[in-house]
Amino acid sequence: MDISERLAQQIRFIVEIDRLKTICRRTLLVDRSRLENSAEHSWHMAVMAVLLHEYAADRGVDVLRVVKMALVHDIVEIDAGDTYCYDQAAHADKADREQRAAERLFGLLPEDQGRELRELWDEFEAMATPAARFAAALDRLQPLLNNYHTGGVQWQKHGVTADRVMGRMAPMRAGSETLWEYAVGVIRRAVEEGKLEG
Repeated sequence: MDISERLAQQIRFIVEIDRLKTICRRTLLVDRSRLENSAEHSWHMAVMAVLLHEYAADRGVDVLRVVKMALVHDIVEIDAGDTYCYDQAAHADKADREQRAAERLFGLLPEDQGRELRELWDEFEAMATPAARFAAALDRLQPLLNNYHTGGVQWQKHGVTADRVMGRMAPMRAGSETLWEYAVGVIRRAVEEGKLEG
C-alpha cells in the first residue's frame, strides 16, 4: 500500500468518526444545558484516566492503553447507536449491532491500525485485563458523577433506582476499589438528598 492510499484510509476514518459527536447519550452536562454526546463522554473518560490512574487496582496499569480504550470504546455507536444502560430491552441485540459496527468502522482503516483499534475495543468489552477493568470503572463513574451533579434528573425521568445504579457500578470494584467506594458514597448521598430513589 502506498502512502497516499494509507493516508486516504486514515482520513476517511477520521472524517467518519466525526459522527460520534451526533450520538446523544441520556446523561446531562453538569450545567444541565443539554445531553452529552458520545464523543464528549469519551474525551471526559480519557482525561479521567490520566488524572485517576493512581487509583487503579493494578498500580502498574498501562495508562496510555486505558486512554486509547476510552477514546475508541464508543466509536461503534456511530452505527449501533447508544444503548441506555438501564434499558434491558435495548440490550437484547446490542452485542450483534456493535459487532457489525466494529467490523465496518475499524475496517475503514489500514489493516494494522484497524486491527489495533479493534483489539482495544474487544479488550474493553471483555473487561479481562487490568487496563480494561480500570477503563470500565471510569466508564461507569463518569455518568454517575454527571447524574449526581445534575440533581438526579435523568435517574428520576427514567425511573432508575439505587439498586439498579449499584448493579451498574458493581464492575468498578475490579478496576478500582477506591473509585468503587467513592461511587458507593455518591449513591448513598444521592438517596439521602432525594436525587435517587432508594
